[in-house]
Formats: sequence, C-alpha cells, structure tokens
Amino acid sequence: MFLARKELWFSKRRFLLIGFIIVIITWLVFMLSGLGNGLADLGTAVIRYSDMELAVFEEEAEFSLSKSTLSGNLVDDLIKLDGVEEAAPIAASVGAILKSSSDNEQNGKKTSVLFIGIETGSFLEPRVVSGDALQKNQPNQVLVDSSLMKQGFSLGDTVTLSNDDTEFEIGGFSNTQTLNHLPVVYLPMETLREFKYQVPGSDMGIEAPVNAIFLKGSNLNQETILNAIDGVEVADKKQTLNGVPGYSAESGTISLMLWLLIFISAFVIAVFFYVLTTQKVNQFGVMKAIGASNGFVIRTVVGQVFLLSSISILIGVGLTYLMAFFLPEDMPFNLLPQMTINYSFILLTTSMLGSLFSVRSIVKIDPVTALRRAE
Repeated sequence: MFLARKELWFSKRRFLLIGFIIVIITWLVFMLSGLGNGLADLGTAVIRYSDMELAVFEEEAEFSLSKSTLSGNLVDDLIKLDGVEEAAPIAASVGAILKSSSDNEQNGKKTSVLFIGIETGSFLEPRVVSGDALQKNQPNQVLVDSSLMKQGFSLGDTVTLSNDDTEFEIGGFSNTQTLNHLPVVYLPMETLREFKYQVPGSDMGIEAPVNAIFLKGSNLNQETILNAIDGVEVADKKQTLNGVPGYSAESGTISLMLWLLIFISAFVIAVFFYVLTTQKVNQFGVMKAIGASNGFVIRTVVGQVFLLSSISILIGVGLTYLMAFFLPEDMPFNLLPQMTINYSFILLTTSMLGSLFSVRSIVKIDPVTALRRAE
C-alpha cells in the first residue's frame, strides 16, 4: 500500500484523470438512482412504506386496486386466520379538489388527487407530521400529503370535490404519501363510500365495498388464505407494487440504465489500468528482478485501484447530495442512505474486479526480458 500511495502521488495528473472519470460515473449512478427512487415513491409510496405483508384482491384483478372490488366484511374472516395480526381494508378513488377561499368562494383551480379510504386507527394510517390524525367523530376531516402545501393548501383549509358539493377540512399533513403519481388524501372509509358509490349500482351489489384488504402479521401463508376465502387472489408486497400501473416499466428501465453504468465503470477502469500496466512492464520487471514477488506487485496495483476508487466514490456521493439541494422542488429525488451504501459497495467491487484484468499481464512479465528492454 505504501508503494501504491507513492505512485499515486508521483503520477497524480494521470490518476486524477482516471479519478475524475470514476467520480462522474459515480455521480451519474447515484443521480439516476435517486431519481428512480423518487419516481417509485410517486407511483407507489403508499404501498412501499406501509407495514402490509400480504394484500387480498378480487380474483383476476391482477393485483390492481382499480380492478378489484371486495366486501369489507371479509375483514372478519381474515383476522381469524393463523398469523394475521391486523387486517385493514383500503379503497381508492381518483378525483380533484378545489380550494375554498375565506369568503367561501372556490378559487377555480383544480388539483388532481387520489382519495384513499381507510379505517381510522388502522396500520395503514400514515404518521402525521403536522396537524391531527383522522378522527371517527369528524368524518369530513382529511389527512393529505405534504406536497399539497407547495400548491397553497394549509391546515384548516376547506376543500371541495370538483364534481360534488362535498366539503372537507384539511386536518393534518403526512410525508411521502403518493400513489399513481398523485398526492393522496386519506379519509374515513364510510366518507369515501358516500361519494364513490353514490351512483346506484356502482357498488355492484357488494356490501361494504372496498378495493383490497391489506394484512399485517408474521409467517403469513398465501395458500392458507386462498384455501380459506373464495373468489380472491393474494399478493405479497412486491407483487402488489408490480400491480400499480407503470411501476414495473419505470423500475425496469431505471435498473437497466443503472447496471449499464456500473458495467461501463468496471470496463473503463479495467482498460485504464491495463494500459498503465503495459506501460510499466519495465518497472515491474526490475522489481521482480530484485526480489519482488508477483503477489507484491499485484497488491500494489490493486491497492492503487482501491484507494483511487474509494476516494472517487466518496467525492461522487458528496457531489450527488450537494446537487440534490439545487434540484427543483417538484423533481422527484430520494436517495436513501442504504441505497447509497449498497451502490457504493457495488461500484467499489466492480472497480476491484476490473483491475484484475491487469493481473495476468503482471504474472507473465519476465524479469530478464524487461531488463533488456530497459537497457
């Protein structure tokens, strides 16, 4: 490692160029990762960050909330099954709200939202960051995603359904509550049913209709639920996420680009250090002639890659977090700490593997031939 540090300092311009390329690739990887995760949050945050283990949908609904309609009475049957600790019904309805001004006049600007009906106090109710949670005795008080603050909504505001005269009061805000790329408005289940199924026959004759029932527990078994309940299909969290429209396509595209960048970084590093190794055949030959082993020379090269890659990746991570401060507020960006650690480890590992292409060249160096070339 001592020799590796010495050479890095002696040939700093050359290694600065390589380090700069690694920094740029690292920066691109983490920027793309953060943007991809931000898009995933917009599409699936309500499901991703919930404590649900399994979800029960109507049979042949393809694990989609919009295609599924069940009876809420199934909750009583599901809670009796082994391993089920909580069963929480959920219903969703796309809509738009209008903000009412102080003189009770609507400001005319529609804001698209996704209404989600839940049972107050269930595990699906998100943590409140401002205001109050849902209250059973206040059916028209709602809990909304904090992104609506940027659109001028605040605590105590009265909002009206754009196609109805139903009024709601914003009682609280919660962070990262979006689904289908829309901010979520949580409200009691009965309140949602009043306007979602107000057209006769829209509930298809189902008693206490809901879109799905999310389950929380330990050692839950999908087959047990399927055998106990007729006319349903059961999904784990991953399958439920994939049932959200567009999620699979978005996540697949982002993942493909990320892995291509990681592969390119490994290839670039391998080429750079292979070229550097071939340029230093004479020096390595002299080292081997005076007693240096292949292992010592290889450790020197690998140590250079480790130091250079580690420093460059750290700089790339810092550059990413710095860049995040200057991104527009409406741009979805969420780089999780665990994601940063994972991708940093992957980048470092691929860099180390890429450097191993130089090992074969080092082993094949003949000290006598190298000395003759040096002469």
